[in-house]
Formats: sequence, structure tokens, C-alpha cells
Amino acid sequence: MEGYCVKCKAKKEISDAKEVTMKNGRKALKGKCPTCGTGMYRILGKK
Repeated sequence: MEGYCVKCKAKKEISDAKEVTMKNGRKALKGKCPTCGTGMYRILGKK
């Protein structure tokens, strides 16, 4: 899945992606940017 890297300022494919649940119960995808290694985060829909 794609996410936005703030450091590279571009949309990229999230590497090492893991689905996590936030405190409010919503799901999110957490991983790293394949280029610079910065942490990336994408909030998913209510499921």
C-alpha cells in the first residue's frame, strides 16, 4: 500500500508494513520508506 513520506515529499510504497490499531480503535498501517528509512504511517478506513 502507498503512503506519503514527509522527508522525501512523495508518495511511495510502504516497506515492512504492519497493521496496527490506534487508541481510538481505528486501524492504521505502519512501516518505513524504502528510500530514506523514515517511519511512514497511513490511517485506514473503519473496519
